[in-house]
Amino acid sequence: MGATARGAPRTLPHPPLAPSTVNRKLTLAAAVMSGAFAGLGMFTFGYGDGSAYLKNDPAACTNCHVMQPMYDSWVKSSHKDVATCNDCHLAPDPLGKWLVKADNGFFHSLAFTTNDFHEPIQIKPRNRVVTQRACLSCHGDLVDHMRPAERGGDMLVCATCHSDVGHAQR
Repeated sequence: MGATARGAPRTLPHPPLAPSTVNRKLTLAAAVMSGAFAGLGMFTFGYGDGSAYLKNDPAACTNCHVMQPMYDSWVKSSHKDVATCNDCHLAPDPLGKWLVKADNGFFHSLAFTTNDFHEPIQIKPRNRVVTQRACLSCHGDLVDHMRPAERGGDMLVCATCHSDVGHAQR
């Protein structure tokens, strides 16, 4: 009586887990994964001296060896005494500053960790927009007559002619 038509013993299925047991297991798994992710993030932040990137010290950029030539050229530039990396490479408004910093921090970390970047390092188009805005925020009065907005055109990127201003002898 305990065998099926083919002769194999009949087994009863296990009763389904109670919803509270499933929820506890999922919650535990989520907590373990979140903890591991947070721990890895804190380790990486500490190991990579992440707090240095929250300051306005240009030397912090040299934590990544590929940035050393950029720092060395900035030290020799005409802007060394008037502008830091953040002045030219971050948006001037507080929200934009942190968004650009987070964006650059993530993609720089990813590129340097995976060793997937161009050498010498090159500015990305979205960051060139930020640097152009920085040039205009300091030198707008000087170049205001060159802005073609009333003519419907685009202004040349300042670094087209002045490529060595922030990074001399590049």
